Amino acid sequence: MTSHQIRKAFLDFFVSKGHLIVPSAPLVAKNDPTLMFNNSGMAQFKDFFLGNGTPPKSRIADTQKCLRVSGKHNDLEEVGFDTYHHTMFEMLGNWSFGDYFKKEALTWSWELLTEVYKLPKDRIYVSVFQGDEKDGVPFDQEAFDIWKEIIGDEERIILGNKKDNFWEMGDIGPCGPCSEIHIDLRDQEEIDLIGGKELVNNDHPQVVEIWNNVFMQFERKADGSLLTLPAKHVDTGMGFERLCMAIQGKKSNYDTDIFQNTISVIEELSGKKYGINGTLRSDNYVDVAMRVISDHLRAVSFAIADGQLPSNAKAGYVIRRILRRAVRYGYSYLDFREPFMCKLVPVLAAQFEYVFPELHAQVDFVTKVVEEEEKTFLRTLELGLKRLDHIFADAKTIETKTLDGNTVFELSDTFGFPVDLTALIAREKGFSIDEEGFKSALAEQKARSRKDATKEAADWIELGDVDGVEFLGYDFEESPAQLMKYRSVKTKAGDELHIVLDQTPFYAEMGGQVGDIGTITFELNEQNHTLHVIDTKKENDLFVHITKNSKMVDVLEQTQTPINVFAKIDSERRKDIEKNHTATHLMLSAMRKVLGRHVVQRGSYQNDEVTRFDFSHFSKVTDEELLQIENIVNEKIRENIALDEKRNVPIADAMNFGATATFGEKYGDFVRVITYDPNFSVELCGGTHVPYTGEIGLFKFTSEGSVSAGVRRVEAITGKKALELMRKQGETLDQIKGLLKGAIDLPKTIEALIEEKNQLQRKIESLENEKLQVIKTELLGKIQKNGDIMFIAEKVEVTSPDSLRQLAYDLKKHMENAVVILGTVINQKPSLAVMIDEALVAEKSLNAGNTVREAAKAMKGGGGGQPHFATAGGSDAEGLTNAINKAKELIFG
Repeated sequence: MTSHQIRKAFLDFFVSKGHLIVPSAPLVAKNDPTLMFNNSGMAQFKDFFLGNGTPPKSRIADTQKCLRVSGKHNDLEEVGFDTYHHTMFEMLGNWSFGDYFKKEALTWSWELLTEVYKLPKDRIYVSVFQGDEKDGVPFDQEAFDIWKEIIGDEERIILGNKKDNFWEMGDIGPCGPCSEIHIDLRDQEEIDLIGGKELVNNDHPQVVEIWNNVFMQFERKADGSLLTLPAKHVDTGMGFERLCMAIQGKKSNYDTDIFQNTISVIEELSGKKYGINGTLRSDNYVDVAMRVISDHLRAVSFAIADGQLPSNAKAGYVIRRILRRAVRYGYSYLDFREPFMCKLVPVLAAQFEYVFPELHAQVDFVTKVVEEEEKTFLRTLELGLKRLDHIFADAKTIETKTLDGNTVFELSDTFGFPVDLTALIAREKGFSIDEEGFKSALAEQKARSRKDATKEAADWIELGDVDGVEFLGYDFEESPAQLMKYRSVKTKAGDELHIVLDQTPFYAEMGGQVGDIGTITFELNEQNHTLHVIDTKKENDLFVHITKNSKMVDVLEQTQTPINVFAKIDSERRKDIEKNHTATHLMLSAMRKVLGRHVVQRGSYQNDEVTRFDFSHFSKVTDEELLQIENIVNEKIRENIALDEKRNVPIADAMNFGATATFGEKYGDFVRVITYDPNFSVELCGGTHVPYTGEIGLFKFTSEGSVSAGVRRVEAITGKKALELMRKQGETLDQIKGLLKGAIDLPKTIEALIEEKNQLQRKIESLENEKLQVIKTELLGKIQKNGDIMFIAEKVEVTSPDSLRQLAYDLKKHMENAVVILGTVINQKPSLAVMIDEALVAEKSLNAGNTVREAAKAMKGGGGGQPHFATAGGSDAEGLTNAINKAKELIFG
């Protein structure tokens, strides 16, 4: 069976068992503060398990894109060296939300594996939870009895501990005992030597887990305790790549047709062959590199297609790190010196066109982003190599063969140069690296990061059951509600109190629109209280109102039942946000008219001050194009178009309307459609908007620039902010007119002034050059000799550091074996320059950078540069003469 047939057989099987097939959620987790990426099949269903939402059907099946590279499930450094770990992987899963339980789940898993996929029954082992006294969870007798009835052989049933057979998504959240299914893929000769049972969960590459049936019965709380869930659920996950390995009779996931298509193209591009001595080796770095690239390509490409661009922060940093790891392996072991990953993106997109079509739909954009990222990192590698050359030279000067850990860390942290590549090159040059010193510097940075990101949340205190929160904010700015749950949260910025209501007019930050602020008032025990809401966030399906009233916990603890409250948003702020959000819709439609239909939203942010919009476009938006877009938006504002809002529209109908959707967003079966003129702007959107475009008043761009490869960013303002800007610009113009004595043609007058300034600047430079020539002639008459070295060490009067540099280079041209030491004072600040002939640098191991760095201490400064030329600055002009003398002493002794 091909991988496509295997996937289809799984989904068809569970359709026959009454399951609804749902699409994969995006790789990047949405509205879940506990996850950066969806790292399991169940992540998108978390709210259903917690009772915070209702699933579309009690039986569901899917194939979910997952990413495990950070947090508890961190597989990144193992990828490529073994045959079964991956960054991105597919998780086939079937789910029961309060419907069937262990009997059906285990029976069906055996039926699918042995009857449909025809896997050999005698190669399959299963495990059940042996119980945990500390958590108060008993041995899973029910699962054991079911398996005994199915298999008929207790010897194939293994008792597993908490580590292996109690599944937890993270430190908090849904969890429960699980029953794993393992398969032994070894040759019979190996099996005869040692049975498979002894190798289960012992990291043997051919005795692997392929399916896990998790029985969701509990919720792990922040204090470590377990709370029984309202209903029993089933959550199963089967690793698609391992399943294909088993069915296709391979010894490695990378030998299946999932990866071989990509690996064959890598072979063509590199001119190297995969698996010459077998495909299971971890010491052949050509094979390791091809595995790394074929794996990382998937993670990077699908993440970008789902809307996560590489960057230097959070999820974007993880994607950039994965991409750079792949490029590094290609650079080091496959001799790639030009972008190559980008050539593999279309290959991957074609392979998954009918499974995850979002990549195929954006293949040109993803290819361009990957290519630009590769170019940037390849330049980084080249810069890192040059930096390493200087480091090696400095190490030789101080006669050491070990690169200190802080230097290695600086290369990694500041220059993005991988530590293992530093170690590899160091070995080639006869050096080693201080690994312990590097680890220490890295640990210090991680400790700082953890401290900066500290956030500690207590468990929710529930006053009533919350089955989802009704959002009233489309129609109301204030409303009565009931306070259903609250919790205390400690953050670096201070203590917070988080509140959940049964219904709310507060918009929670989503889709780029910031959350509302306002007040929640209530009476308790004949006392009036006010909570000041400083932000509203969406956490799974809950609207979380964030306040700084942390001491109010003492008040809330006085009751165990829901509290009647009155919620009121800041209406004026909401209106300004709505102006910016609606203007963003108008702007996107105008962009697509002016720039082309390829323009797609890549990110947005709207608050009451500004709208920021990221979009796919491969060149700078010209001033003329910005003006065209601006004019179209303002024309639509003047038309005062009424909002046409449709709620609960079937997704298929909305797309037939021509509605614009955002890649990376997961839409439900029913969506909200926002229209301002069906022939102009129709979008899927959950945000709040103005009832008429005329309320926006005015739209004005304030900036345009690049965010990353293929992505531009514009910022704009509306309403009063735009009017204020134009008034300030008018006032500035009037001031300029006044300074120019009422000049009529301002541009021509200013151009004439600029030209006059340039002419004067050229005259100054000419006079300065003449002065330098006079100084140079005087200095050439002061040349001294020290052995075969000609040197000058003098204070001079020049007007800029560039002049000092130029003078040093000019003097060197007239000297053999030159050493030039010059000092000057510019604006009461001392400057020092040292020039050493390249031949002297090589023969006598002299180093201008080291010299100025030490000499500058005499004038309370510092500096550096190259071995042949370096400069330094300081704060003590009185110490300049001592600095010059110190430089002479360091060079001549």
